[in-house]
Amino acid sequence: MRWWLSSSVGLAVVLAGGTVAAQPADPEPEIPYPEVAEEPVPEAIDVTVEGQRFPPSVSSLTRSEVRQLPGAFGDPFRAIEILPGVTPIVSGLPFFYVRGAPPGNVGYFLDGVRVPYLFHAAAGPSVIHPAIVERVDLYAGGYPARFGRYAGAIVSAEATEPRTDWHGEANIRLVDTGALVEGGFAEGRGTALAGGRFSYTALIFSLISPEITLDYRDYQARVTYDITPRDRVSVFAFGSYDFLSSTTNDIETVLFGSEFYRVDARYDARLPNGGKLRNAVTWGFDQTRVADGRNTQDILFGARLEVEQPLGDTLVLRGGLDVQHDLYSASPREYVDPDDPNVEAFDSLFPPRNDAAAGAWMDVVWQVTPRFELTPGIRVDGFFSNGVEAASADPRLAAVARVHDRVRLLHSFGVAHQTPSFIVPVPGLAVASLRGGLQRSLQAAAGVEVDLPLSTTASVNVFDSVFLNMSDTIGVRPPGNDDSQIPRSLGGAKGIEVYLRRSLSSRIGGFISYTLSRTHRVIDGYEFPAAFDRSHVLHSALSVDLGRGWRAGSRFSLYTGPPVLQAPAGIAVPQAYRPSDPPRDPTFYRLDFRFEKKWRFATTGWISFVVEMVNATLNTETINGNEVGPVTIPSIGAEGGF
Repeated sequence: MRWWLSSSVGLAVVLAGGTVAAQPADPEPEIPYPEVAEEPVPEAIDVTVEGQRFPPSVSSLTRSEVRQLPGAFGDPFRAIEILPGVTPIVSGLPFFYVRGAPPGNVGYFLDGVRVPYLFHAAAGPSVIHPAIVERVDLYAGGYPARFGRYAGAIVSAEATEPRTDWHGEANIRLVDTGALVEGGFAEGRGTALAGGRFSYTALIFSLISPEITLDYRDYQARVTYDITPRDRVSVFAFGSYDFLSSTTNDIETVLFGSEFYRVDARYDARLPNGGKLRNAVTWGFDQTRVADGRNTQDILFGARLEVEQPLGDTLVLRGGLDVQHDLYSASPREYVDPDDPNVEAFDSLFPPRNDAAAGAWMDVVWQVTPRFELTPGIRVDGFFSNGVEAASADPRLAAVARVHDRVRLLHSFGVAHQTPSFIVPVPGLAVASLRGGLQRSLQAAAGVEVDLPLSTTASVNVFDSVFLNMSDTIGVRPPGNDDSQIPRSLGGAKGIEVYLRRSLSSRIGGFISYTLSRTHRVIDGYEFPAAFDRSHVLHSALSVDLGRGWRAGSRFSLYTGPPVLQAPAGIAVPQAYRPSDPPRDPTFYRLDFRFEKKWRFATTGWISFVVEMVNATLNTETINGNEVGPVTIPSIGAEGGF
């Protein structure tokens, strides 16, 4: 049994407004599960945060590195923002452009279950307790055929394997408290897990900023039972709630109010020769507060089948089916004229309706030679929304060529389709506009990865993405367009990504991550930079073991400013305020730091005192001429374990 307790002081202040992957486990012995011997649990599970596990690979960080990464607070999801190709809309907030694709075109999954977002409101922690996250994969483009229905990137988190030994984690901070516990029953054939987090930020903000109300909470629960040594049934449930509002002159304005819940029932089987199968059904509920006190809702039902089967020593066949049904609705708007144009436009874009999607996919991992691996794949989807149908066929191809023991050439290409979407995802709110067709992207990338001396790795990737029929330009409406329709655009993104790293858990470790890119959109023949195009994105970090249990680290992040695209008053023609080279907001930079003192006792016991801060320079960021922030998160805490 192993427990650790964390006690910290943390506060998120908002003024003015790859992958995480575990090291491969040894194959399970083919004996009944109750007889599997339990091994001692190390102090920190070796979890990896990778840029991609599907070529071209970008980066790799162990969980111990994430704990040493300043500004991450030990949360694997926060490591995503430092990877090449990733640009946040606003520094510190969990909405990212990935290789030019807006946040609304980035799909988030947990154990194959779609979730609307990853972090709580106002730079809060992740909506999933870190102890249940084994791996998070960032597929920046050309992602595997298993995933679909998103024209940008994929962030896929995998939950930890059930454990029969009783273990748990707990933490308490100034703003929230959380815990997780798991153990076995029925002589080790079953496991039960329960966890969650609860914030008391409403009380804190009532003391220091009475006009702000911030509240969040989440929960996770899982029960598994091994019917036979090869067959397992399980139920995994999780959910999240967020509420952020501002009160002025006794009038409360809801800035963000969302919640989502999921229940996933599964049957898992181990097939002969190392194969595996999963059959699952999912129920979900999403809800968001919108203007005038209205709630938009989505009740979803889904099912999926996934199979993986080795075919000899050089081939692995993977394939599956998945279906999803969404029932969208919105509470009626009170005290309003039904003939109001704004009401008619909203009701036209978001009518109560049933949406459905069904897909089939397959790919083959083919070890052509000991030094060359090829992964061709295909995905086919059908979409149905408000009486309109659409279909897509998405080919995928990836290749890895090991030209030297230390040098790998990496290539990927993929086509992806998606229904219309906003710039950012909104739970329970989706555009009913298949009449304009699906969004489509063509994503290509190539790179080289080199293992250098001193356990250092360097990689360089170039990417080229083409976006067709995109709907992320809501608010950019050329003259004469029907207000009930979202204008569609063309676009693209090109760039180069450079990543040099040495494990942050080394005595002296660090990384440099740099992206040079350009993202543009075209509407009615007028070309302009995308709203959050940033030419240069730089992250760097250094962590040093000072001896005697002392460790210090610092991180520097820099983003050049996005273009200023706001239309001047009275001007409605796109070319008048969408020049090809518009002025840009000032460059933003921030400095994070982390200090730790660790004491060890007994065999595995330890206790640490940690001081950490995001944006220690208290810099504000400028977006479209408006200052945001400073967004800063200080934390002082103690952690311990045995």
